[in-house]
Amino acid sequence: MTAAPAENPVARSAIRKVSIRLVPFVALMFFINYLDRTAIGFAAPNGMNSDLALTAAQFGFASGVFFIGYILLEIPSNLALHRFGARIWLARIMISWGVVAVAFTWVQGFTSLTVLRFLLGVAEAGFFPGAILFLSLWVPAAHRGRILMLFYLAQPLTTVVGAPLAGLLIQQHGLFGLEGWRVMFLGVGLPAIIVGILALVYLKDRPADARWLSRAEQEWLTEALEKESAAKSEGTGHVPARFAFRSGRVWMLALIYFGFIYGLYALAFFLPTIIEGFQDQSGQTFGVLAKGLITAIPYVPAAVVMVLWSRHASRNGLRTWHIAVPALVGGVSIPLALLAPSPALTIAVITVTACAIFAALPNFWTLPTQFLTGAAAAAGVALINTLGNLGGFSAPYITGAVHDWTGGYEAPMALVGVFMLISALLMVVLARGGRGTADVAPTTAPAPLTSR
Repeated sequence: MTAAPAENPVARSAIRKVSIRLVPFVALMFFINYLDRTAIGFAAPNGMNSDLALTAAQFGFASGVFFIGYILLEIPSNLALHRFGARIWLARIMISWGVVAVAFTWVQGFTSLTVLRFLLGVAEAGFFPGAILFLSLWVPAAHRGRILMLFYLAQPLTTVVGAPLAGLLIQQHGLFGLEGWRVMFLGVGLPAIIVGILALVYLKDRPADARWLSRAEQEWLTEALEKESAAKSEGTGHVPARFAFRSGRVWMLALIYFGFIYGLYALAFFLPTIIEGFQDQSGQTFGVLAKGLITAIPYVPAAVVMVLWSRHASRNGLRTWHIAVPALVGGVSIPLALLAPSPALTIAVITVTACAIFAALPNFWTLPTQFLTGAAAAAGVALINTLGNLGGFSAPYITGAVHDWTGGYEAPMALVGVFMLISALLMVVLARGGRGTADVAPTTAPAPLTSR
C-alpha cells in the first residue's frame, strides 16, 4: 500500500467527516463486541470458576467453543451483509449477541456455559469482517489504513477501559441478588442491545445516503470507490465469491492471521488468571479493581504503538516488516514473559507482546481489499477471519489443557510464540511471491506489499 496522496479540499473534508462521524460509532460496536466475547476472562478468577467448579481445561474449552459457532456462520453471515446491506445486518448481529450476552447472568454450570458461549459465537458471526467490509465501502484504499487503525483502536481500549469497568461491576456483589461476576455479565451485555437498535438509525449503507456529507463530498467518495472497484475487476469482469476460495493468497493470509489471533486470545482469556497468580508470587493481595487495572496495563502502550506504527505504514507505504517484525517480536517475547523473576517484569514483557500484536493487525487488514472486491471481498475477508479465528478456539482450550498437564503457563505460552513466529515467516513468504501470484485478480489499486 502506498502512502496516501495529497487530495483536494473536498476529498480531505470527506475523509475527515467519515473519520469523525462514522468510524467512532463502528468502533464503539467493536468495543462492545470484544468486551462481550472476553468478559468470561474477567469472570473466571473472580468467582465464576469456583462457583461453577470449572477446571482450567473446562474454562478453556468454554472460552474457545465461542469460535466454533462463530466459524460455522461467519461466511454465510458476511454474504448476507453484502446482500441485505450493512446497516440492517450489523444491527441484527449486535442485538442478537446482546440477548445471548445478557443470558450469561443466569448460567448454572459447565454445560450451560458451553452452550451459551457457542450461541454467542453464532450470534456474533460476521460482525468483525462485516465491519471491515463496511468501512472499505466508505473509504478509498489510499486512506483505508488510517481508518482501520482508528477502528481497531477499540480493541486495546476495550481492555484499558473494560478491565476496570468489569472490576467495578464485579464489586457490585449482591445487586439484584446476584454474585458479582453475574452482575458483570448483565452490565456488559445490555449495551449491545441498545447500540444495536441505535445502529438502525445512525448507520447508512453508502456515502450517497449520508446527509452529513455535502453533495460534492458524496460525489467524490462515490466516484473514487466506483473507479477503484472497476479497476480491481478490469480484465476479469465480475469477480464471484468463489474466487476467494480458490485464492492461494487468501489462504496464506488466513494462516498468518491464525498466529496473531492465537496470541491475542491466549492473552485475553488467561492474563487475568495469570495476574491472579501474582498474589502467590509476590505475597500481596489485589482487589478486584486493582486486578482489572493491572490487566489493562499492557494495552495502554499497545494502543499508542498501534497508532504510531499504522501512521508510519500509511505515510511511507506498507512493507513486509510492518507486519512480519511485530509477529517476530511477539513470538520471541511471550514465552519469555513467564520466565521473568517478578510480576512487574512479567507485565513489562507481556506489554511488548501486546504492542507487537496490535501493531500488526490494522496493517494486516488492509491487504485483502487490495485485490478483492464485491462478493469476493465479502467472502475473502470472512474466510480469512473464519480460519484465523480457529486460533480463537485453539488458544484458550490448548492453553488450559497444557496448563492442567504441566501445572504452569510456561509451556502453553511457548506454543503461542511458535505460532506467531510461523506468522512472521509466512508473511515474508507471501511478500516474496509478490505481484506474480497467479490467482490475484488484476488491479490498479495501491501497489501490493513489498519486502523493502
